[in-house]
Amino acid sequence: MTTYRVRGGRDLESPADGRRPQRPHRDAPTPTAFSFGAPSNSAMGLRDFDLDAALDDWTEYYLGNGPSLVVFLVLNAAAFLVGVSFYVHSDPALSDLPTFLYPLFGDSPTALALMTLSAATLLPNLGRRVADAPVNRPLAYLHTLAFVWLVKYGVWTVVALNLRPDLYVGFSGAALWDYWGIMLTHAGFLALALVVPRYGATTKGALGFALVLALVNDVFDYGLGYYPPLKYEAGALLAGITVALSFLAVVLASRAFDRLSDPPETAP
Repeated sequence: MTTYRVRGGRDLESPADGRRPQRPHRDAPTPTAFSFGAPSNSAMGLRDFDLDAALDDWTEYYLGNGPSLVVFLVLNAAAFLVGVSFYVHSDPALSDLPTFLYPLFGDSPTALALMTLSAATLLPNLGRRVADAPVNRPLAYLHTLAFVWLVKYGVWTVVALNLRPDLYVGFSGAALWDYWGIMLTHAGFLALALVVPRYGATTKGALGFALVLALVNDVFDYGLGYYPPLKYEAGALLAGITVALSFLAVVLASRAFDRLSDPPETAP
């Protein structure tokens, strides 16, 4: 039997079937006019809006239904391909690196790939509550990595573009995508990251592994010069910000996820 620590600090034992402990149950969410198609249990005013409850409801409604979950996965996979295309045509390009280093070079596509894999684990859970999706140790590592990469590179892209706004900001031609399009789509990574803790869990090992891998990625990016292609040379400031984001993303993961605790020791 596995033990989970839910947000708030309490430890709960999972049911015998290995599923995560039940969270407080609300009626199945349905769309309302107030939420512009997003699920909600009742009409509410802005003063009564509960973001945490809304995120739970939206996750249950959209990732707990087969058609909408498939659409979600297809959109993420399409975004992944767009990201890969960018690195195929960049300088340096994916072709300049050994294949096994692709995930370290293509930071944003890697984040989207991890998110797609993380959400795909919900497919066998269709018909049951998303919040009750089974979580084991390998899945805890996957969900943690997805969250950390989404947060880190969602924020990194916004910061990197705005360190030299004179090279990016514009309202005509390529500038519409090079600044506004890239910044807004990567800011959307943060919205994706908010979803993962609704069905995932983490462990101390997963958090430590995510931090080590993020720092290895930083060494690869700035020590070897394979940071995402920019219109300017990345200096010590951006490198320092990136390392700080590695720590920040892991700290946020530790706070956002339920904790899948270590199994109890057995007597010899």
